[in-house]
Amino acid sequence: MGARTQDAAPALLSEDELALINALQLSPRASWTELGRALDADPVTVARRYRRLSAQGAAWVGFSPGPRLLEQICVAYVVIDCAPGTTAEVARTLGAHPHMVTIERTATGHDLLATVATRDLAALSRYALDRLPHLPGITAVRSRVVTHMFTEGGHWRIAALAPAQRARLAAPPAPPDTAARTAGATPVDRALVTHLAHDGRIPYQTLARQLGVSLSTAKRRIEHLTRGGLLRFRCDFARPLGGWPVAVTFWAKVPPADLPHVGQSLIRLPETRNCAAVSGPENLVLQATLHSPADIIRLESQLVTAHPALDIADRVVTLRQDKLLGRLLDPYGRSTGVVPADLWAEPAL
Repeated sequence: MGARTQDAAPALLSEDELALINALQLSPRASWTELGRALDADPVTVARRYRRLSAQGAAWVGFSPGPRLLEQICVAYVVIDCAPGTTAEVARTLGAHPHMVTIERTATGHDLLATVATRDLAALSRYALDRLPHLPGITAVRSRVVTHMFTEGGHWRIAALAPAQRARLAAPPAPPDTAARTAGATPVDRALVTHLAHDGRIPYQTLARQLGVSLSTAKRRIEHLTRGGLLRFRCDFARPLGGWPVAVTFWAKVPPADLPHVGQSLIRLPETRNCAAVSGPENLVLQATLHSPADIIRLESQLVTAHPALDIADRVVTLRQDKLLGRLLDPYGRSTGVVPADLWAEPAL
């Protein structure tokens, strides 16, 4: 998808479009027939609706790292300060980096908040210490390494479907592939992930043809990655157009003994997108998606009331998100392009 020019504010997503997005969040690779059954709509209509959303960059299906992969790689929240007047250009430059998974421009405290993923801590150190500080416009880089990811954005759901509709999309969990928990990614897997970053609903036949492998191999490798907890599919959308224009990051201190309990409690909140234990004086980060700035105070009050041991040190509002899990975004949150994450590659210096 090419760059989208600045235009008048686009229309908000309709209820039917949000219902389809919710269905795809629950079952990203469901057939049009299955989605139509859940939505009480004709499959042709559902397919046409999704193609329109995809063409507009308003919704897309990609992938998230699964829990086993998160245990094998290194993830960090990286705070970046920029010279005056250079923040937008720095964000554009960093958007082309495959290890720069997510990029947000913030309202206070620092200029950019990025999520970085590399194959190990040594690769992260080379990227954060030897590469980033030397890029034009960057004046400071501070990294907070994720020590445990309680949840990531692929689990976040909107509530646009009735319980009966959600039940139609529920599927029994597939038996785990224990071999994938310790196996590394093969060259075919890395190429497969690149294709899925562009289109998580790509048909198996098309994927096999593009990879130059058999249909059975393409299916087997996806099953290996998903059942082994290395990869999971997700549906994202232009959140400002869907009624969730506010993103906030809370940096908090929690007594170490309370951290597992607090983290597990926070992931049950409907606002929570990401929640992780991190290195540094604030050992917990919570990222939430909200309807309005007023919801920030409400959520913060709820957090400290429910967890007296939780001390919120800072709350940082996102002014604009430039990249989301490899998707380049315009000011309205629409996808304008893809830079697939290559977590296994050596950071270029």
